[in-house]
Amino acid sequence: MKINGIETAVDIEGSGDCVVLLHGWGQNRYMMQAIACHLKDRYQVINLDLPGFGDSELPQVPWSTEDYADFVYDLVQQFHGENVILIAHSFGARIAFRYALKYPLKRMILTGAAGVRKPRGLSYYAKVYSYKIRRKLHLNPGKGSPDYENASSVLRSILVKAVNEDIRTLLPAIDTDTLLVFGELDEETPLWMGELMEKEMPNAVLITLRQDDHFAYYHQIERFLRIIDAYLEGSR
Repeated sequence: MKINGIETAVDIEGSGDCVVLLHGWGQNRYMMQAIACHLKDRYQVINLDLPGFGDSELPQVPWSTEDYADFVYDLVQQFHGENVILIAHSFGARIAFRYALKYPLKRMILTGAAGVRKPRGLSYYAKVYSYKIRRKLHLNPGKGSPDYENASSVLRSILVKAVNEDIRTLLPAIDTDTLLVFGELDEETPLWMGELMEKEMPNAVLITLRQDDHFAYYHQIERFLRIIDAYLEGSR
C-alpha cells in the first residue's frame, strides 16, 4: 500500500488495541513475524518494512528518525489511532523514542534500543577524518561499517543522521510506560545504555537477557514472548 506516496510492505492482522512492530537497521518485517503471530489473536498488529528496507520503497531524501516517526503515525492513523503500543528493536527504537516525544502512546517495549550515542575518543575521530581525507583525495579510504558499506547513498545519509543523534537529554521527557529488554553481551547497544534509559526515563523498567547479544529477543524468542505477555497483560 502507499503511505505518503511511498510503496510500503505491511501486514495487518487481528483486532483490538494496536501494536506496531518496528524492526532494526538492515532488517525487515520477517524479523518481527513471530511476535506478530503471537499477538494477532488479541491485538491489531501492524508489521511493516520500514521505508528503505525489505520490500518498501526508499525515501527520495534522507529521513531523520522524526521523519520515520511521522510516517509511522500517518500509517497508524489509517487503521487505528488510539491505544498504540510500539514494540521495536535497535533502529526501530530510535523511531519509537521520537514517536513517544511527539504522539500519544499506551506503552513501548524496546529491545536493544539505540538512541544514546557511545562516547567517542581520539581514535574514533582519527579514523573518521582519515576516511574522509582519503576519499577526498580519491585514494582507497578503506572500509566503513558493514551497515554503511552495504547501504545506498540515501540510506547512508539516513544512517549517518541516526548514529550522530543522541536522545540522552530527552529521556526525562519520555514518560510513556516502557519495558527495556537488553542482551547482557550486546556490543551494538551495550547494557549500560539500557541502564541509563531506565534511570532517566520516568516510567521505564529494564530486563536483562543473560549471555546474549544485540539480537537476544530473536535468539530467545519464546522467552521474549512470555515477557511481552507479562508486561502487556499482567496475568500471564
